[in-house]
Amino acid sequence: MSGPVVLTIRDGVGHVTLDRPDRGNPFDVEFCTELSRVATTCDESRDVRAVLIDAAGPYFTVGADLKTMTRDRDDLPVFIKNATVGLHSAISRFARMDAPVIVAVHALAVGGGVALSAAADFCLAARSARFYAAYTGIGLLCDGGGSTFLPRRIGARRTAEFLMRNQTWTAAQAHERGLVSDVVDDGELPGAALALAAELAQGPTRSFGEIKNLLLSTWEQPIEAQMELEARAMARACRTEDAWAGVTEVAARRVPRFQGR
Repeated sequence: MSGPVVLTIRDGVGHVTLDRPDRGNPFDVEFCTELSRVATTCDESRDVRAVLIDAAGPYFTVGADLKTMTRDRDDLPVFIKNATVGLHSAISRFARMDAPVIVAVHALAVGGGVALSAAADFCLAARSARFYAAYTGIGLLCDGGGSTFLPRRIGARRTAEFLMRNQTWTAAQAHERGLVSDVVDDGELPGAALALAAELAQGPTRSFGEIKNLLLSTWEQPIEAQMELEARAMARACRTEDAWAGVTEVAARRVPRFQGR
């Protein structure tokens, strides 16, 4: 498929590429709508057991489409609402699908690109990558689940500082503070990200989904309620083919092969 977001599915990995390199992969309405469509496709496809999100061109994303935003002041709130409909739908799908989601950031991630990185289950960064808050630099705040996922990754106080002081973090700083899972040399990023996606695509996909759901609920539940959710999730997982294969194969001292069922 062609457009601002390209999806290919191979060997259990849904490979999502932000593909407007000539414009820096801006988060305009068309892009956000297409990202939502691609996220839904990944969520519904039985062939997708891990998702890898990367970008073509010199930047991961330059964030907001400032050229479009400056066309009509009165229309700006409408533009924002239309863009966030797609963006928020995409973030929700990626967060709630069973398949683990990996974001691979090179060069520069701005605004919504930082929010997308925070929402992913894993974020790998090239050593030269930078993460730029950007929102308050143009008089705005945050979207894309940034107010949900950034505090969970880096803490509420550090999130406030990052956003309000309009900070730019190096990959090393982002890793140290919890936004990034791992930092790799620039030339190794594509291979490292694909290797991680391939590894996760061989795992117990439905159990991964249960883990994701539990991690989403853990901030909202008292400990007793959260443990009950754990027990129920474990019971559901026990009904999967992967769990039975895992239990029986490991008991027989063999390595299980999970099928995502």
